[in-house]
Amino acid sequence: MSIRHGLLALLERGPRYGSQLRTEFESRTGSTWPLNVGQVYTTLARLERDGLVAPDGEDAAGHTLYAITDPGRAELRQWYERPVDRTNPPRDELSIKLAMAVGAPGVDIRAVIQSQRHATIKAMQDYTRLKARALAEIESGRSGERDDLAWLLVVEQLIFQTEAEARWLDHCESRLVRLAGPAAGRRAEPTPPRAATTTGTAPAPATATATATASATASATASATDLPRRARTRRG
Repeated sequence: MSIRHGLLALLERGPRYGSQLRTEFESRTGSTWPLNVGQVYTTLARLERDGLVAPDGEDAAGHTLYAITDPGRAELRQWYERPVDRTNPPRDELSIKLAMAVGAPGVDIRAVIQSQRHATIKAMQDYTRLKARALAEIESGRSGERDDLAWLLVVEQLIFQTEAEARWLDHCESRLVRLAGPAAGRRAEPTPPRAATTTGTAPAPATATATATASATASATASATDLPRRARTRRG
């Protein structure tokens, strides 16, 4: 999240002081990415150093106000027009955790996946309730529609993100099941029989044993079938 550009966007609406910027930033994003005042003022100092904002007097309470400069507006326009760079994705703790869990001794990776899926679905349900609340605020007109719409866009992005994560976890579990099948088959391959020695008796081949068993079964069946026929012949 670019705090730098977020503050520039808020300052484009007029001069603001640090605490005011923090409050408006969190109102726009629903406190999804909370800021502290020190972080805001550190960012303002860097923006001032780069010529993107400048002090603009004080308000009635003595707060130092900051205003966006022309270079700051140009920087903001470029930020809006420039796609977010996805070539260097941020580190994802869940991806790293599952990657490290593969083959780790004493770790049941499927249990890790199931635990995370439970937490992800719960988060998705919580975000869905927040979305319903934001929609109710917009429809009722009880608060600023612009801030509620901004928050609605943020929370919907979180819903889509958790939905995608849940689907990815399902895919990971399916992948593990598919890969576990061939691995188990390889472990269960029988050991080939040893060659018979000259002093011992060679074990009966499996094919011969199966043939003998089939012949015995057929003979028994035929004998059972002939019993009624022989009995009728003696009575006749």
